[in-house]
Amino acid sequence: MKHKVAAVILGAGKGTRMKSDKPKVLMPVCGKPMIVHILDTLKKIPVQNVVTVISPEGQEVAETVHPFQTCVQKEQLGTGHAVNCANELLQDFNGAVLVIFGDTPLIRKETFTKLITKVEEGYSVVVLGFRPAEAGRYGRLVMKGNDLDRIVEYKDASDDEKKIDFCNSGVMAFDGRYLFDILAKIGNQNAAGEYYLTDAVAVAKKMGLKCTALEGDPCEVASANTLEELAQLEQFYMKA
Repeated sequence: MKHKVAAVILGAGKGTRMKSDKPKVLMPVCGKPMIVHILDTLKKIPVQNVVTVISPEGQEVAETVHPFQTCVQKEQLGTGHAVNCANELLQDFNGAVLVIFGDTPLIRKETFTKLITKVEEGYSVVVLGFRPAEAGRYGRLVMKGNDLDRIVEYKDASDDEKKIDFCNSGVMAFDGRYLFDILAKIGNQNAAGEYYLTDAVAVAKKMGLKCTALEGDPCEVASANTLEELAQLEQFYMKA
């Protein structure tokens, strides 16, 4: 890697669907909180700056990730808004910035490194995709050669687009020089009134920036919203 690397971990989610008072990212996989698995991997790269986005009640998360920095997402206004909360801490960062969901603890150092390398090759937005056994309701990644043309949410996808089996994991890497300019241009004209990180691709393309996607292993990009999915992560971890 030629330049410094930073990471933003989205860690403001609650553990409600896991029937726990604990923040979701502190739920354990094989005895270790999910977010600690991520931090351990980032240290191997190594990543110079790590910022975890927490909720106003996220003190336990802040203590867990210490001495890495945190910022507070005061309102849940979408994934794009969550990443933008790290603006003050990373606004002058010149290098690749990984954006990672705190409930995806199994992504390997090698995969993150591939994303970073693509940024260093000149891509401003790099999305980690995967091909699940059933594409279901995942967002689809529409490629044009080596370039990512757009991300289409399932509900907005045409019949042809629904046939695409290359899906969005949510994990991305950005050129830090453009990250917050891109986020500032994302709107919230949607039913939820939220700022979606997936809109970053369309915004970047309008800015004349290059976007691409890389393929990861479906087990590696698995996330957990329920106790059943958490148990599945443990199975994947033990097989890795």
